[in-house]
Amino acid sequence: MGAASRPYDIETPVSPQILEAVMLITGGAIEAGKSIHDGRASRAVAIGCGFHHAGRNYGGGFCLFNDIAITIEHLRQKHGLKRVMIVDYDVHAGNGTSDIYYEDPNVLFISLHQDPRTIYPGTGFVEQIGRGAGEGYNVNVPLPPQTGDQTYLYALKEVFVPLAEEFKPELIVGNGGSDPHFADLLGNLGLTVQGGVFNISRTIVETAQKVCNGRVVLMPGSGYNPEVLPPCWYALTAGVVGLEKIDVKDPHTPPVEPEYVRPKVESTLRELKRLLKKYWKCFS
Repeated sequence: MGAASRPYDIETPVSPQILEAVMLITGGAIEAGKSIHDGRASRAVAIGCGFHHAGRNYGGGFCLFNDIAITIEHLRQKHGLKRVMIVDYDVHAGNGTSDIYYEDPNVLFISLHQDPRTIYPGTGFVEQIGRGAGEGYNVNVPLPPQTGDQTYLYALKEVFVPLAEEFKPELIVGNGGSDPHFADLLGNLGLTVQGGVFNISRTIVETAQKVCNGRVVLMPGSGYNPEVLPPCWYALTAGVVGLEKIDVKDPHTPPVEPEYVRPKVESTLRELKRLLKKYWKCFS
């Protein structure tokens, strides 16, 4: 780190070059959102975005600005957007996005992530459901390490799909890249490219087609293994543009999901639904 660079926090360096890059990426996210509002597209992909660890007045986790929230607030303030749903499928909990919208009932935030007891940022438990007017609109689904494709997609469909159908957002914003992949170097989930990552994207789009005329902004921007990042980002993009299948092989053999994972996830979902049933009919 040179003289022109200083840390925003212990793992988030800042320099003029980094700042310029982040501003350009954030501008791309805003443009993706505007393209949907203006009717130029029903779906958009904003590559390199999704800085979900940045809050209103702090950064962290390699994130300077929360481009997810900046995009949403631009659309709300400039274009009258009312209801937005965020689905954060990054391996890390989206603590910054969660904090920003923790008291806001017009933004429904859902995060599926590795158990925060085992990974940064150490937050995102099922009990964190929002506060005040936003109580019930902050949804965390912590998953055990080595959660594989089928169990992950089961959790996604058990929570994200019914909430989207009941909330009826005008726009769905998804963020996350390749770090839920089993070969990621910072995470420990067990997803594959085709069976997991591609199907996350397809599930988001299929749900959006039911509830908000297919209006989706996807922000693939994370991942810490250069070997699997390109195929995962491709898979996410392919799902958004409507490909029904892709031919991408994982570079390594995926691990077998441990037997304890599925029962643990089912237990977590039961507890989550118990906590949320007073706010959502779909969980009653």
